[in-house]
Amino acid sequence: MREERRGVIVEAQPLVPEPATQDAKNWAVIAHLSALVNLVGIPSVIGPLVVWLIKKDEDPFIDYHGKEALNFNISFMIYGIVSALLILVGIGLLLLPIVLIAWLVLVILAAVRASNGEYYRYPVTIRLVN
Repeated sequence: MREERRGVIVEAQPLVPEPATQDAKNWAVIAHLSALVNLVGIPSVIGPLVVWLIKKDEDPFIDYHGKEALNFNISFMIYGIVSALLILVGIGLLLLPIVLIAWLVLVILAAVRASNGEYYRYPVTIRLVN
C-alpha cells in the first residue's frame, strides 16, 4: 500500500511478518532440537549457536528462532549450574530435576511452534544475544 505524506511517497509495511517458508521452519526446528545433544554430554548451546551463525542471514524467522534457542539454552545452563551448586544445601535435589524437565518440555514446545511457523518466545529466558 502506497500513500503520500507531505509530498513523500511512503510504502506501508505489514504489521504481520511474511509467513515462514518450509525451509525456514525446518531450520528453526533444528535450532531448537539441536539443544538435545546435551543429552549425550555436548553443551546445549553448541547446536543452536552453530545453526544461528550459519543461517541467521538467510531468513528473519531462522534468525529469531536461533537467537531464542541460544538465549534459552544459555539461561538454562546457568540455572542448571546454580541448581547443581544448591545441592550442597539440599534445595538443589528438588530444583535440578525441575529445571531439567522444564528445559526438555520447553525445547520440544518451541520446536513444535517453529514447525507451525509461529514466533515462539521462551519464558524465563535471559536475552543475552540480540
